[in-house]
Amino acid sequence: MRLDTITLPDDLLWINEFEWNPVEQTIERSLTGALLVQEGQLMHGRPIILSGNGEAGWVSRLTVKNLFALSKAANKTMNLTLPDNRQFSVIFDRSNGTPVEAQQALPFAYPNDDDQYLLQLKLLTVDAF
Repeated sequence: MRLDTITLPDDLLWINEFEWNPVEQTIERSLTGALLVQEGQLMHGRPIILSGNGEAGWVSRLTVKNLFALSKAANKTMNLTLPDNRQFSVIFDRSNGTPVEAQQALPFAYPNDDDQYLLQLKLLTVDAF
């Protein structure tokens, strides 16, 4: 799996893959009481959350530092390639806090770049790839 130029473990899980509805709907009532329904196809903005499950998806501290550095760039469009070769054009999803979350798998007071971290990435699709 790759995000831009960063290699990620293939066992990161897309934990919200089927929690997105590609059709937006609004429902209103007219003054006569009739039901007014409008629907439209969503083109982009599908959330992608990639996460380890505690036993999988570990990354090195160096990878976390590289992802954090990448997340500092505003409006950065990146290519995401999943292990099954599906590709998405994405940006970091900052709408609910930090887009890169990492915690030490085994806590150390002074970790080095080889120590392992549990990772969660929050992304949004922006274009058809």
